[in-house]
Amino acid sequence: MKLPGFAVRRPIFITMITLILVILGIVALTRLQIDMLPNIELPTLTIRTDYEGASPEVIERLVTQIIEEIVATVPGVEEISSTSSEGRSTVRVSFVWGTDVDAAAIDVQGKLEDEINELPDDIVRPRVRKFDIASFPIVLLGISSNLDPVELTELVEVQIRYRFARIPGVAQVDVWGGFNREVRIEVDPDRIKAVGLSLNRVLEAIRDANLDLPAGKIEQGRYEVVLRAPAEFNNLDQIRDTVIAKRAGGAITLGQIALINDTYEKLTRIVRINGGRGIRVAIRKQANANTVEVSKRILAEIAAANQAFPQINIVPVINQGNFIERSIANVARSVLYGGGLAIAVLLFFLRNIGSTLVISLSIPISIVTTFALLYFGGFTLNLMTLGGLALGVGMMVDSSIVVLENIFRRRVEDHETPSIAAVEGAQEVGPAIIASTITTLVIFLPLIFVRGVSGILFKELAYVVIFALVCSLVLALSLVPMLASRLMVSSQ
Repeated sequence: MKLPGFAVRRPIFITMITLILVILGIVALTRLQIDMLPNIELPTLTIRTDYEGASPEVIERLVTQIIEEIVATVPGVEEISSTSSEGRSTVRVSFVWGTDVDAAAIDVQGKLEDEINELPDDIVRPRVRKFDIASFPIVLLGISSNLDPVELTELVEVQIRYRFARIPGVAQVDVWGGFNREVRIEVDPDRIKAVGLSLNRVLEAIRDANLDLPAGKIEQGRYEVVLRAPAEFNNLDQIRDTVIAKRAGGAITLGQIALINDTYEKLTRIVRINGGRGIRVAIRKQANANTVEVSKRILAEIAAANQAFPQINIVPVINQGNFIERSIANVARSVLYGGGLAIAVLLFFLRNIGSTLVISLSIPISIVTTFALLYFGGFTLNLMTLGGLALGVGMMVDSSIVVLENIFRRRVEDHETPSIAAVEGAQEVGPAIIASTITTLVIFLPLIFVRGVSGILFKELAYVVIFALVCSLVLALSLVPMLASRLMVSSQ
């Protein structure tokens, strides 16, 4: 084992390599994305189909069973479960682990499109969604105002929504609990019977009167004019004056047999902000975006929107970025506290500042170098990776303590020079600390091969611990002997 001897003979080279690794780790730390947990994407798809007014039994017979038969032919399907409720069918398809969910979603969508004729004509087309933790909203906004509910909803849909949608890193902005405008036509049963009209005739007349159709084009010389026939309703009076039928006494208009109101759709979800009615806005980030950075941009846009629209009040109800920051800060403090306590314990037992300084350097260098692994490995700074660092803090100094203790023994008992004691002491215990480190690594190595959600969660933790321990082993055989040969001279 020639590494300790090389390190003692080439102290400047070892110092430069160490500084390079430290700088690389610091730069990687500044560019690491911060998230709560590792990116989890289960091989599961959900197919949701709406069939308004249908009972659960009808949904089961006409929709759910047919969809199950269609998706069962997709390669890689492991399990299919379904739920049929009033007006809705939900089919959950689980694939074997390792299946590309995006490719599976395309296959399922293609199968459904090919067999869509087997489903009832008046259903809402099946929607295929995949399960992804990153698709959950990172910020929920509450919007309250004294404006008319319909005006507030229109303002949010037309202006507020797109202010947040254009923020870098934002993928989707959904509005919940809005008061969507609805022109409601309430037909009087007695009047429609009196004039001898059917409800279908009324519906056809309204549908035929509310059109905007192309009417061809006119070509003259080098000019071309596109024609259309705009006949959509612009106000309630036009709806009331719509002719439903003609009788000998004249035309029958819609206003004579029905009451027309400009209102909003029936609410199925009520949102309250600070005790009053409001609207909730869910903001989702892009898959590769930094949750904390995107949430900070959203908070800045909230302040700008409140200033630009004083008639409304926008407040962040749930901010995942703030929660992540606090969680990561707590774990980071635990790492610092653990490292500080480890150094204090070393100082108490070694009773030598120089020896303690030599060993304590291995902790921050190993941690900072590990950040480079996280960056180049595509990992994020999350609870599992920081948990791995916190778990490995105590083990990072084990090899250094054994090496330094043996160097100290040869220096004091055998009266060897600092350089010879550093080289011979490190080489003497080198095989032992290598074997000890490998036995520790073997414990975490199987976590890399665990499949499922547990494997995703603990794989990054295992990688962090393994790399940190390898770094500490290399430092114990290179940097520690080099520093001991210099610092222990003044301590004797």
